[in-house]
Amino acid sequence: MKIGIILGTRPEFIKMAPIIRELEARKADFFLLHTGQHYSANLDGIFFEQLNLPKPRHALGVGSASHAEQTAKILTSAEKVLLEEKPDCVLVQGDTNSVLAGALAAAKLQVKVGHVEAGLRSYDRTMPEEINRVIADHCAEYLFAPTEKAKAILRGEGIPAAKIFVTGNTIVDAVFQNVEIARARVSLSNWRVSPNQYVLVTVHRQENIHNKERFTAILEGLEKVAAELKLPVLYPVHPHSRKMMEQFKLKPAGLTLLEPLDYLSFLLLENHARLILTDSGGVQEESCVLKVPCVTLRDNTERPETIEVGANLLAGTAPDKIMDCSREMLGRDRSWANPFGDGKAGKKTVSILLRSSHG
Repeated sequence: MKIGIILGTRPEFIKMAPIIRELEARKADFFLLHTGQHYSANLDGIFFEQLNLPKPRHALGVGSASHAEQTAKILTSAEKVLLEEKPDCVLVQGDTNSVLAGALAAAKLQVKVGHVEAGLRSYDRTMPEEINRVIADHCAEYLFAPTEKAKAILRGEGIPAAKIFVTGNTIVDAVFQNVEIARARVSLSNWRVSPNQYVLVTVHRQENIHNKERFTAILEGLEKVAAELKLPVLYPVHPHSRKMMEQFKLKPAGLTLLEPLDYLSFLLLENHARLILTDSGGVQEESCVLKVPCVTLRDNTERPETIEVGANLLAGTAPDKIMDCSREMLGRDRSWANPFGDGKAGKKTVSILLRSSHG
């Protein structure tokens, strides 16, 4: 079986890395197609070096654009690559425009699609990510669901059980494999903070940063957290978030705004944080696996398992609610169970694919 892996953003690199490593270990026939949806060195290129991944055979370099333009560029360019490479299966991961375009390009060429992290739903169709993940699931022949809950969602949408495989989430593999590398290579002294004595923040979702009222409210909430806890609040600012901050003339006080961080630096900061506040799905999962309390700056989440085990709370964007949720999470015991599997999702995924090629 020849496998094409289409990826283009930071979370996709992280979550696909355990699968890529397993394919390499088994000397499988595969290639990487990098769409270039993320285009700064810290958000993208450095992953190949840090995660010891093979360089992509194909790089599309699409960069930043509107959803329609970016999706169209990936769709047309990926089609050419797939016609040239003739894979038996294409793997995509998650909910980005790279996932949507990669799944569509493959499906229209009658190439089987495998969707890693299938079955997640926020039930909020205003989020472009929700549209992307739903379409990818319904294009896929192999749906690698991280949990039984995700499988039940897919079954409820009429997807046959024979196409669904509960593997756990490759984020667990990635965290286990990479946190030791991070501890060896990176030091907290780079940010002049001590373990358990700072708060870590990410805010980058379109529905938060494109809405002035929501973005303003979130930053006010973060200012409250910084003032009450009297701890440094580290916020690595995504380039697009910084652009919107400048456009809206937002100048948060009491926060330490950082340039975007490479993956290992961010993972180390996650590992030692007292509290994490985020609108990222992947960060909700990583904090849960690392046993660090999380507050999610959204009205919904497609990672409800993190809330059910007690690792996470939904705060929305109201400043007082952000503060209340932060207090509550800081008071919680950190002994929650990890709902995302045993760290062998990459091995299981590759076994299923290669087994199907012999069936």
